[in-house]
Amino acid sequence: MLERLRDVVARFEELQSQLGDPEVVSDHERYTTLNRELVSLTPLVDTWREWDSARQQLDEARELLREPDEELRALAREDIDSLEPRINELAHSLRLLLLPTDPLDDKNIILEIRAGAGGDESALFAGDLYEMYTRFAATRGWRVEPLSASEGAMGGFREVIAMISGDRVYSSLKWESGVHRVQRVPATEAQGRIHTSTCTVAVLPEAQDVDVRVDPNELRIDTYRASGAGGQHVNRTDSAVRITHLPTGLVVTCQDEKSQHKNRDRAMKVLQSRLFDLENQRVASERADARRAQVGTGDRSERIRTYNVPQNRLTDHRIGLTLYQLDEVLQGRLEPVVDALTTWYQTEQLRLAESDP
Repeated sequence: MLERLRDVVARFEELQSQLGDPEVVSDHERYTTLNRELVSLTPLVDTWREWDSARQQLDEARELLREPDEELRALAREDIDSLEPRINELAHSLRLLLLPTDPLDDKNIILEIRAGAGGDESALFAGDLYEMYTRFAATRGWRVEPLSASEGAMGGFREVIAMISGDRVYSSLKWESGVHRVQRVPATEAQGRIHTSTCTVAVLPEAQDVDVRVDPNELRIDTYRASGAGGQHVNRTDSAVRITHLPTGLVVTCQDEKSQHKNRDRAMKVLQSRLFDLENQRVASERADARRAQVGTGDRSERIRTYNVPQNRLTDHRIGLTLYQLDEVLQGRLEPVVDALTTWYQTEQLRLAESDP
């Protein structure tokens, strides 16, 4: 670990030197790239420097234990008692910071929520989940852009797709993919019986052109008249777009915009992200070691979480997390869930790394 840390510190100092070079400063693209790398290394270097400083202080305190002056020795013991646990904490932080990072963590996401079992109640639950993620995004300063929506008969959504953009969105929400289950008494239930409904959530890293290239010859693009709300416009023009990716059979539709061009752009964005996600899943499935450290299997059909409204209880079945603050979570306070999942994953990664020969 020390050798890797020294390499990181050497690279950090090299970057600082390069960013002070007038030739680099004048090259905006190069400067931005190097500065991004410097920023990514800063937490590790700062923690390393604090650890190294504390270790030196500990050595000095241990030297003072040899002094004849009892008062000096007492002060040294106090320093040792405070420095040793701090050094252990910093060493643990360094091990976490040295773990391989997910290259997708900085990406924006395409969020897809679909109603499952439970009829109208499932659609209402899909609306609740969408509102939860939207409120959580607001607390993080992220932007939510609806791309497509199909409303339920009594409210909520049969399906809703949105882009969420901002700082490290995928890093925070990548564990949300899977089946979410709610247990509650529907407003339409006269007998007060608890019903169970489900929704499927998919969190896809946004794909750029450099991530996935789509051959136009492999697409079938159909236009048709949009249905649903929208006034007379929906009856006059073929603004809705359906794109079919022939090799995979993936189908994406978009009709929310009055402009056919905008609907096509939105549908292509979703299609690219789905293809990118398929490729990422294929690569992950080939890495047995990586699968051992996953939070769940990543299968879209896996039940990951239960929202029990009468008990105000949230249970994440993958890591055994139970919180009795469901009302707060549904208001967008997802931090306890996100933090617990991240900590579990990091702990598993660390355990696997330390168990490797």
